[in-house]
Amino acid sequence: MSKPSWRSKSGTALIIALAALGVAYPFFVYFSRDIISPRGFIAAALILLALRLIAAKSEIARFWRVPLLVAGLLLLIASILDSAFAVSAYPALMSLVAASVFGWSLYCPPSLIERIAVLTDGELSPSGQLYCRKVTVLWLVWLVANAMIAIGLSIWGSLATWTLWTGLISYLITGALFVGEIGFRHLLKWRRQQS
Repeated sequence: MSKPSWRSKSGTALIIALAALGVAYPFFVYFSRDIISPRGFIAAALILLALRLIAAKSEIARFWRVPLLVAGLLLLIASILDSAFAVSAYPALMSLVAASVFGWSLYCPPSLIERIAVLTDGELSPSGQLYCRKVTVLWLVWLVANAMIAIGLSIWGSLATWTLWTGLISYLITGALFVGEIGFRHLLKWRRQQS
């Protein structure tokens, strides 16, 4: 087994750093709103989108390229129409980018979850493929709901509520879904082994 190359390690580090910056973005907006103009926040969001685009090099990550470009274009349009809304659009856009990737994989199988599962588990049975498809639908529904809540809070909620949702609560729910799905999958495997 070959060691991971420096390039793959740096790519992984970039992805982790971008995820951390994405989590930090709402708090950056909340705590810096009095010293940074909306243009500064929009520029930071565009830079994050551009870096995510650069990091999208793997076979699975290539599905993110077009949605990331569309998100950047939408953010630019929003910045022209309503810069205050554009500042808070980044988390919702990222959720919609992810939702579009999950949705596209349902339209052009195999589903995203199946693609990931094949990388770790090898070929899947028809029941495994169906399970992965259902999990992909679950993620799609959650990501769209998350984006709609974030957009609603940016329009009708307070900045503090928006920050709490987009910077903490939505990630806790996402983490719970992720851990819950892994636990449920292991339970299904265990039950199959027992029967």
